[in-house]
Amino acid sequence: MGRSGIWQKNLSGAMEYESFAPSPLPPSPPLEHSAKTHDLLITAHRYLALLDGLSSRIPNVNLFISMYVRKEALMSSQIEGTQATLEDILDPSLDENANQDVADVVNYIKATKYAIQRLNDLPLCSRLIRETHAVLMENARGQEKMPGEFRRSQNWIGGSGSTLRTARYIPPAPEYMNEAMSRLEWFMNHDEQFASLDVLTRAALIHYQFETIHPFLDGNGRIGRLLVILFLVAKGVISTPVLYISYFLKRNRIEYYDRLTYVRAEGDYEQWVNFFLSAIKESAEDAIAAIDKLSALHMTNTELVACMGRSAKTLKKVFSYLEEHPIIEIKKTAAALGISFNTVASAINRLLEAGILVQTENVRRNRTFSYEAYLGILREGT
Repeated sequence: MGRSGIWQKNLSGAMEYESFAPSPLPPSPPLEHSAKTHDLLITAHRYLALLDGLSSRIPNVNLFISMYVRKEALMSSQIEGTQATLEDILDPSLDENANQDVADVVNYIKATKYAIQRLNDLPLCSRLIRETHAVLMENARGQEKMPGEFRRSQNWIGGSGSTLRTARYIPPAPEYMNEAMSRLEWFMNHDEQFASLDVLTRAALIHYQFETIHPFLDGNGRIGRLLVILFLVAKGVISTPVLYISYFLKRNRIEYYDRLTYVRAEGDYEQWVNFFLSAIKESAEDAIAAIDKLSALHMTNTELVACMGRSAKTLKKVFSYLEEHPIIEIKKTAAALGISFNTVASAINRLLEAGILVQTENVRRNRTFSYEAYLGILREGT
């Protein structure tokens, strides 16, 4: 068996094809850490520690996490070709207007929240991964492809209309796939056996191995990227899902896929680990910058609202709601806050005058208003 695995023949005659069976982790011979890898590890850990500390001190950490989960869900889905925008998933009329693209992103948000909560009861295991996949695929595209179950047939990766003969990559056959997932589960949970490997290096290897195994018929990319966040939370590297690596991976999508392929072809895990560590470092930097901007915006506009005098109490309520729902509509806002339509309309007019809100130009929507400065920060990269 090569360092990264072997190609195995399946079937025979005209039906014969080769699938890739990955070697167990960690790599053998062991990883060689260059000076570059060492520097990337130190920097990535420093930024992650700073990010985790900052995220616990921002005015409304749950709100920030909620918005970041939405952003990660959006960009991870965009990597797979989903056509949705941040405005789509924040639309107050989402329940009535959601198309399939938006539904895919909403499901990713639900799957993330479900998995983070489930970590309180389960280790990061195949059961948790399958349950999370079931949430991801519920009533979504691909729901007919065994949601919540590992595949029992051969899959492959390629362009639209590709076959086993024209596929870009063919993952392990089902019988080897199950064995490979069991080994990956062992690698994720037996810390004492892999103490010589840095936790971020392990995260890089886990993501590569999961994508190589491709255990589901659909949704592997999204679950594989979510697995990185779950592993870092499970190991205490970050306390909440405030990191979104899909921003980096989306910007470097071709290189991302090429580097995964290169591990399989050449057994060069080292180049992949360095790329992954760069993704962690840059993603943490981006998140820190966003926290700084959102915190400054919060302070500025909180002070502005407090100085508005008349009806300040109602304005504070509407502004707090606005930070959680940066695109709002009068009727739904009034119902959510338990105050009258006219009172909310008056508050919105004052926020419009102050420049905090702007009326949207989308005629399809029923007079909606957006917190444009807030959305501008979140929109970066999407």
